[in-house]
Amino acid sequence: MATAPTTPLGDPLRASEARARSAVLEEQILKDPGRFRVLTGDRPTGRLHLGHYFGTLQNRVRLQDVGVELFVIIADYQVLTDRDVADGLTGHVEELVLDHLAIGVDPERSTIFTHSAVPSLNQLLLPFLSLVSVAELNRNPTVKDEIARSRQSSVSGLMFTYPVHQAADILFCKANVVPVGQDQLPHLEITRTVARRFNDRYGDGTAVFPEPEALLSRAPLLLGTDGTKMSKSRGNAVPLAADADETARLIKGAKTDSERHVSYDPVGRPEVSSLLLLAALCQDRTPEEIAADIGSAGAAALKRTVTESVNTCLAPIRARRALYAQDRGALHRILREGNERARETADATLAEVRAAMQSHY
Repeated sequence: MATAPTTPLGDPLRASEARARSAVLEEQILKDPGRFRVLTGDRPTGRLHLGHYFGTLQNRVRLQDVGVELFVIIADYQVLTDRDVADGLTGHVEELVLDHLAIGVDPERSTIFTHSAVPSLNQLLLPFLSLVSVAELNRNPTVKDEIARSRQSSVSGLMFTYPVHQAADILFCKANVVPVGQDQLPHLEITRTVARRFNDRYGDGTAVFPEPEALLSRAPLLLGTDGTKMSKSRGNAVPLAADADETARLIKGAKTDSERHVSYDPVGRPEVSSLLLLAALCQDRTPEEIAADIGSAGAAALKRTVTESVNTCLAPIRARRALYAQDRGALHRILREGNERARETADATLAEVRAAMQSHY
């Protein structure tokens, strides 16, 4: 696979260049999906929501269904990056597995696994840290933002090394594609730098690791019910696991504005426009079309339209979720099998790393 142009650590490709490369990558994936391996995942810190679904989850299923090999990591160790303890971890992990099964991730074709169950993955962190300087980590804009928003009274070493831990997540399975939002490009550039430096230092003329490329999300930003970015931690999201009544209640409380005529104007009317966008995504139409349907019927009509659209869209997902939730033992079996596949992959990669570093005793 052709690699994208490289840049210094912490200075990723400009957004326009990254998007152009991502478009080329999409074409390559459709032509020959078997050449690609994707690593993606989430921290188990709460219920996944509509922002996750339209932002990343749909895309995971799409990539799986076209034939790309998919690894989904439940990053339980990384819960501790901005928390003192990992509260309710087992339940959150189960909920993430349920969400992925409900949206269509197939454990026969994709690998769902947890950080803590794959020791060899985490062992890669030590040699990878030796390839990155403290100054380089300090300059990473995403780390700076995460530290600023941290819930902890002081910054832990895990928070500081978070991007390198993510590099281990990606490179343990030699993923060559990572679906990300534009704000995650600095993290991915660290992964690319770690791969490149390891290859240069230990590769003996061969590439031990690929330099993974960014597949940029085309999904627009959905706002939460309070008008800010939809987020688990802000309590402003509509969870995938919500039933129809909870969904209606949450959308009914969503922030709008005082203008009665409904129009799509993301800059001037961000809250109304986000609701229109949500209905449009659910109906596979444009926000302008939804706005024209509602016209001067006001915010109440807008919220009814959004509620009906979301509940119709999520109905089959909720049905599958309820079915899978009846057998918690099956969830743990799926996770055990995914963990075993991930361990086999990580063990092989760690053995290759040890051999390259001449520490394979």
